[in-house]
Amino acid sequence: MPISFPKILPEHPCIAIVAPSGAALDDTNIDAGLQALKSAGFKVINYYQHTERFERFGATDQERLNQLNAAIDNPEVDIVMGLRGSYGLSRILPNIDLQKIASSGQWLVGYSDFNALQLAMLAKTDTASLCGPMLCNDFTREELHPFTQDQFFKALRERKTHLEFESDQEANLCVEGRLWGGNLAMICHLLGTEYFPNIEGGILFVEDIAEHPYRVERMLLQLHMAGVLAKQKAIVLGNFSAYRLAPQDNGYDFAAMLKFLRATITTPIVTGLPFGHCDDKASLMQGSTAHLSVNDKQVKLTAEF
Repeated sequence: MPISFPKILPEHPCIAIVAPSGAALDDTNIDAGLQALKSAGFKVINYYQHTERFERFGATDQERLNQLNAAIDNPEVDIVMGLRGSYGLSRILPNIDLQKIASSGQWLVGYSDFNALQLAMLAKTDTASLCGPMLCNDFTREELHPFTQDQFFKALRERKTHLEFESDQEANLCVEGRLWGGNLAMICHLLGTEYFPNIEGGILFVEDIAEHPYRVERMLLQLHMAGVLAKQKAIVLGNFSAYRLAPQDNGYDFAAMLKFLRATITTPIVTGLPFGHCDDKASLMQGSTAHLSVNDKQVKLTAEF
């Protein structure tokens, strides 16, 4: 089936903030984030209330589902943006009306744990969504990062992604395919379920945080052993940070992990994608047709949607 893309946005689109996953940290300036969006020309509806947080979640499971449903049912809302990631979307995923979201034409924007919903939308409804910034911490920080803002606005207003970055290894590659992926833990989490997209000839992008290189290797080997990676034209690694090596690693680090994977997996592996739990974050349309080229170490990734 052809991919359905979000609707064309009005000049001043309305963004709804929902918390289907974790609660904001106590010291997060939510009001500053909401004001930053308003200053950028958006109308904003905030469905998250910090006083309603439950355990580590943005609210109870039912209340978080209610937030999402309220945003989807509101005809004023053009964009549904996740508050933050962490964990929690998996608990409500079976109860989300994915077809209703698809029919709304609204943009789903987020990354990390929010990717579970985006992958499910691609798998079950052939609907694209934007892997991009969230309120925390992309808009609540004291100084907004121009690259992240520019990428986000280009995606919304010009409906395109254009990236140039450097990989760690020289290669000559030119491929076109369905752009998909996101958080590596979420991708592996959905493997074997009805929410996992069956993509052939795709460009798979992955990122994660606080995952030791051996855990990254283990998850990629899981996808490899399941036959997912062999069906892709390229694997593009985004930001992997906030992990700690130990003395017993004995020289095993991210570079050693990459060397092993490249010797094990025939699909080309490209690094350096500015996406993930990082300050400078690209906005990538999940499900779009993308062009990826590598000349020596210089990488170009483009998509229009």
